[in-house]
Amino acid sequence: MAQLKRALSMATMALLASNAWAEDDRIDRQTETAMPRQKNMYGIGVGFIPKTSGSKDFRALVLPVINANYGDRFYINGLQAGVWLLESSDKRIRFGLSADARFGWDADDSSRTKGMDDRDFSVDMGPVLRWQTDYGTVNAQWGFDVGGASKGQNVQLQFIRNLYRSSKLRLNGLVGMQWNDSKLNDYYFGVDADEVRPGRPAYKAGAGVQYQIGINGIYSVNQNQALFFGLIANRLSNEQGDSPIAETRTQPMGFVGYSFGF
Repeated sequence: MAQLKRALSMATMALLASNAWAEDDRIDRQTETAMPRQKNMYGIGVGFIPKTSGSKDFRALVLPVINANYGDRFYINGLQAGVWLLESSDKRIRFGLSADARFGWDADDSSRTKGMDDRDFSVDMGPVLRWQTDYGTVNAQWGFDVGGASKGQNVQLQFIRNLYRSSKLRLNGLVGMQWNDSKLNDYYFGVDADEVRPGRPAYKAGAGVQYQIGINGIYSVNQNQALFFGLIANRLSNEQGDSPIAETRTQPMGFVGYSFGF
């Protein structure tokens, strides 16, 4: 954790000292976000996520989808929204604030969690740093649960790289890791004393690191319409996977949708 904090601090100092950099307009808009860009897009999608923490079963969520920038300062990208506050002269390094949605779950949706308290929807908010290199985009984010569900925090590191690009189809690959503190892990994977049942002992989850790999794509139907899709696999940390409510250590998630550009 201390090393991650130092890395964020050093990157921020580099950003503030960037006025000496020459102008450079070689920003790759396609890897600014995990989902490749096609102007400002608005649509609807269906996401498939685990029913509960560590569940093998899935639930479908129908959600409005926005992938857009406003004045090149404010942005919405799926379940994330934010604002850029500082940037280098070539805009390859940007620093700002972002907010991400975090879904909870209904305890009655799984036999392993039945009888437990539901876990609530919440929002993580905090500083974010984007560094776009010639090889891909590095994102670093420090999030705090401002919704008050877990009252925890997490640090995410993610690398996005273009895999394929044509006039119709664009694909981005991503790898990442996320450190969750004990409050966040224990809220979603822990078992309190009043939730103990035969076969479900009390469990307190500590801090740990989970890993992520995935692919996201967009297929342009025409200039103003596109089909988007993605598949992401999360590898749970030992602290999460050892929970009595977890059935698997690999949590895949997928989504597909249709959007219109304006």
